[in-house]
Amino acid sequence: MKLDRSRLRESIHQLYTAEHEALGEAGALRQLEQARQWDLAPTLRAGGVVVFPHAGVADCGHQIAAAVNACLDSGADRVLVISVLHAFNDAMEAARVRVANGADVTKEAYWGIQGPGLDRGDEWRHDHALFSFRYFWQLATKQRGISGPQIIERYPYLAGGKPGDLPGIEELAAIAQNAVIVSTADPFHHGIGYNDPPEQSLPPHEGGLELARQRIEEGIALLERGDYWGYNQHCVSAKSDARDAGQVFRYLRGPMYGRILDLTYTDATELYQTPPPTWVAGALIEWVRDA
Repeated sequence: MKLDRSRLRESIHQLYTAEHEALGEAGALRQLEQARQWDLAPTLRAGGVVVFPHAGVADCGHQIAAAVNACLDSGADRVLVISVLHAFNDAMEAARVRVANGADVTKEAYWGIQGPGLDRGDEWRHDHALFSFRYFWQLATKQRGISGPQIIERYPYLAGGKPGDLPGIEELAAIAQNAVIVSTADPFHHGIGYNDPPEQSLPPHEGGLELARQRIEEGIALLERGDYWGYNQHCVSAKSDARDAGQVFRYLRGPMYGRILDLTYTDATELYQTPPPTWVAGALIEWVRDA
């Protein structure tokens, strides 16, 4: 059955709203405290990148909170958030498929970087990728009694193995010179709802999370080498939504080493109305700049 991308987007927004209401402020504060097990502010200050998920907040909220804490503890005046931009219409998905198959990306209408204050499209306004990040940011700054540093959101699309050619990359590079960088990724989607054959679909605790770690580490290794096209194609096979965001932050920061700090998952069976297993990995990933 053909995926109704518009309906899926609406369902995700409804799900996120319900999850945040269920968590409540007290639950979110507990996750902010749980996230204190990681001190990632030095990584950001040294020019590294922290990557957080955007899956279910009950499962991954502490990972998202770790990125928020890192930004606020870093002492930075500006935070550049390089976000995923999901393909929530058929034209965006078709463009993504064409580019992955080797088409000329410069001919694509969606090629470029979107975000507040830019005129390259407004699909970013309806994306859910930063829903929980913004939620924890508001709560953490309220708790601290501060307004926090300036946040600049940017949403690259169709990097196509050549992030340096993206329209708007010069502006992004200028921002990055005086900002810390965080990014978001759900780097592994798996199971029947994501079109994996039933016989190859693994429940998270029956080999699934081990497979997720392996595939995510494969993607990390490709970005460490600066193999942007290889990473683009890895994201296709691993069903990672960070093919563009990953290429862009690696291009901006240069050589880095990545490692998974925490790995969990969110069940997506109900969201996709498919039999289990259908789930998405949530990973907190630290990228340390190569000195």
